[in-house]
Amino acid sequence: MSVFGRTNPAALLTACHIQAGHLPNAVYRLTREPAWSQRHPSIMGPGKSYFYFGPEYAPGYIIYGNNRNTLPMLHFLRQHREGSTSRYFTSQAGKDYKWRISPSRMELFDSRTILAVWELSHPDDEYHARLIIRPPGLPVVTEIVTTLAMNRMAQQLRWGP
Repeated sequence: MSVFGRTNPAALLTACHIQAGHLPNAVYRLTREPAWSQRHPSIMGPGKSYFYFGPEYAPGYIIYGNNRNTLPMLHFLRQHREGSTSRYFTSQAGKDYKWRISPSRMELFDSRTILAVWELSHPDDEYHARLIIRPPGLPVVTEIVTTLAMNRMAQQLRWGP
C-alpha cells in the first residue's frame, strides 16, 4: 500500500492507494481519505480513481469515480518533445497540466503556477517522500495524486522512451 501525505508525516493523509483486484490483471484504487475530505468539504470532483492494468502490468486505463469513461494510462504520460522529462495530461475539465520530472522530485504546473511538489525524503527521515499541494491545486487533488502515481508507476515499470 502506498500513502501520500500532504505536507509532512504528521499531516492529514490526502489519499490511499491500494490493490483492489488482480484477476486476470491488477486493479488499484486511489481514494481520498475521509478525514481529509471532511476537512476540505468545498473540494468537489471525483473522490477516487481506478487503475486497470493490462497483462503483466502493461499500460491499461484509468477511470475517475463512478464515471464510465476510460482514459488510457499513456494519455497521462504524453511528451511534447522527444527526450523531454516533462509529462503532460489534460484534466477532466479540459485544462492542461505539466509534470516536470527528475529522479527525486516532481513539480506540477498549470499554464503558469506550480500546483504541487513531490520529493523523496532524506534517508534519515521517517517517511519515503512527501507531496505538497498548494491551494490552487486542491480542486483537482484526485487528478494530481492519480497522475503522480501514474508517473511514478511508469518510472518503476520502465514504460515509455
